[in-house]
Amino acid sequence: MPRQSTVRSKTGAPFQKGTSMRHPWFWGSLTLLLSGVFIGQPADAGDTAGDLSTYKVLPPIRHGNLTVFPVVAAKSYDTSEFLTLDEGLKNGEVVVTEMGNAGGLVRRQPRSGVYLPPQTGPQVNKLVLINNSKRPLILLAGEIVTGGKQDRVIGKDRLVPAESDPIDLSVFCVEHGRWVGASNKFGAMSFSMAAPSVRGSAMAKQDQQMVWDQVSRAKTAAEASPGVQRNPTAAGGLKSTTSYARVMENEEVKQQIDAVAKPLEDSYASTIKQLRDRHAVGVVVAVNGQVVWADLFASTTLLEKYWPKLVRSYATEAVVSGAKDSPVTDASAQKFLDTLQGRHETVDSEPGLYRHTEVSGDGFKAFELTSLLPKTGFPLHIAKMTD
Repeated sequence: MPRQSTVRSKTGAPFQKGTSMRHPWFWGSLTLLLSGVFIGQPADAGDTAGDLSTYKVLPPIRHGNLTVFPVVAAKSYDTSEFLTLDEGLKNGEVVVTEMGNAGGLVRRQPRSGVYLPPQTGPQVNKLVLINNSKRPLILLAGEIVTGGKQDRVIGKDRLVPAESDPIDLSVFCVEHGRWVGASNKFGAMSFSMAAPSVRGSAMAKQDQQMVWDQVSRAKTAAEASPGVQRNPTAAGGLKSTTSYARVMENEEVKQQIDAVAKPLEDSYASTIKQLRDRHAVGVVVAVNGQVVWADLFASTTLLEKYWPKLVRSYATEAVVSGAKDSPVTDASAQKFLDTLQGRHETVDSEPGLYRHTEVSGDGFKAFELTSLLPKTGFPLHIAKMTD
């Protein structure tokens, strides 16, 4: 399917609604995020983009140096047709493999316009993905796939059509050093995704060395933790690996992350259920008293599917950053979502499938994945980070 890209820049001036005629929701709702009015009306199935929506930050859930603010929305959309990567890998409908291993997986009658990657050998920043499901697949930047010649992290949100032929999946390595096939196919990193610092390096910087630097930082912090220092076996295991996934799944490191994540996971899981009628759709995240990240989804259901992975990624960031418990206010979280005046916009789209928009502003970057499939036209995921 042909891809279209657009870049726009307005140095020193905010983007106004209508800057891109194909972004009515993004420039309507996001530039007016949290305007002070919360409208608790559900969206009808098939509701189209273009209606202004608002988000509201609620009182936070705290544990140590990690603070999570639930976010509720004016609207929630029907996302039941979409498949997540974990679901697809678990049931075998989604296959991820090294470049060059997908030759036997190409359908006999490829659809017109489908991109079939050339069958070259394995490459660090390229994998091949096949979606055999009858449902479109959501891929989120920061999701980690393990196996192949190196573990990789997905570098960009995107949609993959149902029953797709092999597509070129741009990724970043999160296992510096290994280039030996552990398995032909990849699986998902259990109940986790990359911490915001690693996700940000992949999404915003698109820089392999910066991704490796953040992985190395996480590994160094894990090795220095008291629990690892007291356990020679755990310490030896960390020293012998360059895999981000294996560092995070080290028993001592996992206990530290779970100690932070579990109370938040349980508290917010309860909060999500209580706020289902108010459309709990995301979170604003603060570490050491500083707001660093936001994840927003099209529906409560979609948030619930990703929540176990997300909360552990936030907890990992808190553990790696070191415990410096500082207060953060509701107002600062609200302001983080309010501030979406950008100086630069990049749009990448596959017509009829999805549109990916990146906005750069003063001290932040924001990313929006919008479904363009029939009866959708709404943002599936929005991520915002400090820059």
